[in-house]
Amino acid sequence: MEHKTDSFVSERLPDASQWPRFLFDRPELEYPDRFNAAVDLLDGACAKGEGDRIAVVNDAGEWTYCELKQLSDRIARLLVEDGKLVPGNRVLLRGPNSYTLIACWFAVLKAGGVAVTTMPMLRAGELAPILAKARVSHALVDSRTLQDWRQAADAADGLRWTATFDGDAGTGALETLVAEGSGDFTPHIGPGDAPALIAFTSGTTGMPKGCVHDHRALLAPADTYARHILKPEPGLRWCGSPPVAFTFGLGALVLFPFRFLGTSVTLEAGSPPNLLAAIARHKVDMLFTAPTAYKAMLPHLAGADIASLRTCVSAGEHLPPAIFEAWEKATGHRLVNGIGATEMMHIFISAAGDDIRHGATGKVVPGYEACVLDENDNPLSEGEGRLAVRGPTGCRYLDDARQANYVVDGWNVTGDTYRVDAAGYFHYVSRSDDIIVSSGYNIAAPEVENALLTHEAVAECAVVGTPDPDRGMIVKAFVVCTCGEGDAGLAKALQDHVKATIAPYKYPRAVEFVPELPKTLTGKVQRYRLREKEVS
Repeated sequence: MEHKTDSFVSERLPDASQWPRFLFDRPELEYPDRFNAAVDLLDGACAKGEGDRIAVVNDAGEWTYCELKQLSDRIARLLVEDGKLVPGNRVLLRGPNSYTLIACWFAVLKAGGVAVTTMPMLRAGELAPILAKARVSHALVDSRTLQDWRQAADAADGLRWTATFDGDAGTGALETLVAEGSGDFTPHIGPGDAPALIAFTSGTTGMPKGCVHDHRALLAPADTYARHILKPEPGLRWCGSPPVAFTFGLGALVLFPFRFLGTSVTLEAGSPPNLLAAIARHKVDMLFTAPTAYKAMLPHLAGADIASLRTCVSAGEHLPPAIFEAWEKATGHRLVNGIGATEMMHIFISAAGDDIRHGATGKVVPGYEACVLDENDNPLSEGEGRLAVRGPTGCRYLDDARQANYVVDGWNVTGDTYRVDAAGYFHYVSRSDDIIVSSGYNIAAPEVENALLTHEAVAECAVVGTPDPDRGMIVKAFVVCTCGEGDAGLAKALQDHVKATIAPYKYPRAVEFVPELPKTLTGKVQRYRLREKEVS
């Protein structure tokens, strides 16, 4: 009997005329018309007799592929039977990286739902627009992140079912419910182009943009970037700092290990010291983190056991040549650089091994095409311009007019300025929008400004990125006070205020009090003048 389907997401995709051109012209990208990515990634291993392989390991324990399959099946059954989920319903996931969170993610897909994974550090004010935009109906939430969640959920329209879990302790309400239920579940098999997840990213206005990706887009990064650049083998252990709420982290810790019979090593807090400890304790082969984290690990390498490392991937922000050189000198490993985007699911330009060129991001990943666009949006095979890319993944925003800015004549235009040389290598020049990339996190300046403006001492403010040797960029706020001049005490108060209003990592690490902001004759703040001041 065919299930009822919730078409909310499909009905809110951009008009097909605004879609990028999708490319599936390689044999490894010839996916069936109907399938479920969770079945391909997880259940297939058990069907092939590989179920005893270790699927996930962390400081709480280790679990096999078949154990993960059974737990995800039980959760999927609970979603359908108790939660009355129908294919197409949106399910929010909230919690640090863990075995249970990964099981929940697989369960949502198996049930036919659309996964909306969010970072546990988001505050209620940041969760609320995500809940509203995606019209979230179900939620699976780590009980340790309930405070902000409850505030956002109480005001949400359409949320009808929530279950909580206790990390990997096995003591939560969700764990109790699934332990009592049957483990038999038949996954939903639907069209390969059916929505599978909505990944939210901050835009320059601070309003969240929901990037819709289908089941094909969950396999494509593994079958292009991972397969051709990383050349994985069964049994490798994959670890990294990014949350699985980021598509960078989803690829590194879920899509890639499970596509190639590997093991996901999860960390609840992916700080540089924790990464080094995990490499030694769990014998990590494949490491994924941002350039600033590699730099932060350098002083702690003496005495650290990193002998298991095989490949070190850097993405999330521009990789400075100095960090590349220092890491290679200290470890013997050449960082595998790459550029990706939430809109593109994962990395689409990269190079590894002998293909690495000093100072270049790399070449186009097999399965993708890329160029730079001149000022008239004409593609250039060589020269400098706005980076444009297309392939088996691409941007489709959920109900958002900004689609027209990202897709130009079938190309995804990332907001980065690049130079491409005669050999086909792409060299990063700069960001061409107002996003501040700090330690691999994308931070929208207007969102920080909005938080500052809710403080009574702030009359006006402007936020820009300023270069920083440790984080690449940091958030800096220029503030006009409501009365008098600011001091160090007020600067600290404003920083604490922002941390309490939005995710703490977005707070301005530098605050400068100014008598006025540079403006146009029509009163618009000229942020570019502040950015130029900081760069100079």
